[in-house]
Amino acid sequence: MIEVTCNDRLGKKIRVKCDPDDTIGDFKKLVAAQIGTAPEKIILKKWYSTFKDHITLADYEIGNGSSLEMYYA
Repeated sequence: MIEVTCNDRLGKKIRVKCDPDDTIGDFKKLVAAQIGTAPEKIILKKWYSTFKDHITLADYEIGNGSSLEMYYA
């Protein structure tokens, strides 16, 4: 289990526990359950790269303590 922090730049910061083998789509569902937003409306980025739903967290080298930027579509 790893813990990833998501920051939406509007003051909302959440921590999500997940597995490194989870896809970004699965991770978005966990985030959506915590903040009460539909997972389809969440966009996750790190710097200027947008993460795709079918790729795993481990493939993006997202590990314990990583921080992601969260945007709403």
